[in-house]
Amino acid sequence: MLGSGKGSNFAAIADACARGELRAEVATVLCDVADAGILKEAATRGIKAEYIKPGTFRTKLDEEAERLYIERFLAAEVDLVVMAGFMRILKGEFLRAFSGRVVNIHPSLLPAFPGLEAWKQALEYGVKVTGCTVHFVDQGVDSGPIIAQEPVAILPTDTAQSLHERIQQVERSLYPKVVGALAEGKVVVKGRVVVRK
Repeated sequence: MLGSGKGSNFAAIADACARGELRAEVATVLCDVADAGILKEAATRGIKAEYIKPGTFRTKLDEEAERLYIERFLAAEVDLVVMAGFMRILKGEFLRAFSGRVVNIHPSLLPAFPGLEAWKQALEYGVKVTGCTVHFVDQGVDSGPIIAQEPVAILPTDTAQSLHERIQQVERSLYPKVVGALAEGKVVVKGRVVVRK
């Protein structure tokens, strides 16, 4: 798993694995923020976790960091790379190394509101429904094939914070289910169309 933040989606997936709800295990956690909560969450669960300096760029890994991330995941023999609040865009070499095996969750119903703070974008735009999307990662920003989505109604009383919290609750339910389906080979990609068996 890749993360940059507090680790709530990581915790939901790791705990579902520990309970036997997913036929999978979290092999390792890599993080680009030295004091991120995801590192603490992994430590409390006895899961190997490591901070790797991201390099000089603000929005992506530099070449040396990318090489280290790839090496660590290859050494851990991962079948799937799960992004859980990883706030850097993955490109080139990383996506070639794990082609078709990198997934992300995004806090909107893609293709609407890609990029940062999608819940704020939805609120400001005035839509009545937003949600979250689990998708494969490709070279674009939040543009890969969609695996699953879950809607969240926007309430008249919502603030950016309250809406974000409700979306995160849905994420913590949806993401483990999708990771479980991927682990069991129940997801097939045909072009841009994802079919669940």
